[in-house]
Amino acid sequence: MPVADTSQLISGVAERYASSLFELALEAGAVDAVSADLDRFQAMIDASADLKRLVQSPVFSAEDQVKAVAALCEKAGIGGLVGNFLKVVAGNRRLFAIAGMITAFRRIAARHRGEITAEVTSAHALSGGQENELKAALKGVTGKDVAVSVTVDPSILGGLIVKVGSRQIDTSLRTKLSTLKLALKEVG
Repeated sequence: MPVADTSQLISGVAERYASSLFELALEAGAVDAVSADLDRFQAMIDASADLKRLVQSPVFSAEDQVKAVAALCEKAGIGGLVGNFLKVVAGNRRLFAIAGMITAFRRIAARHRGEITAEVTSAHALSGGQENELKAALKGVTGKDVAVSVTVDPSILGGLIVKVGSRQIDTSLRTKLSTLKLALKEVG
């Protein structure tokens, strides 16, 4: 299966699961609590190579994934809707798409609050102050409250890549160096 087809499959699966979870969270009046639990689970994945492998590898059985997720949720105090959701996702062998589900849930929740989401790639983690400055700058440009989803990618060397809807602003050092290299080739 070509890569594009795989990413579209993951995206479709992620959207469906995230929509279902959002509807349940909305009914229960627990959108913020569910968001916080999902963020904690994503942070656990980001911090553990073993958990990343469990989530992404098809080698583990659904039963093993459900047991591991249940144990992790218990240890982290993630229960209720998110605990059950993660067990269902693992039981249905869809854990490989959990990052997309979390991203889709954040997007749906932000849209519900009247916010737009900006996907930001930075060479290093942003401080709370930097994130607030960025949100204020983006609100000035878009006229709406902006939820920021930050991904750290040291390969961009410095600067930011900000994507809001279909607009992308790339101030990364990597892009500036590439542009300079291209300009120097044309001169020589």
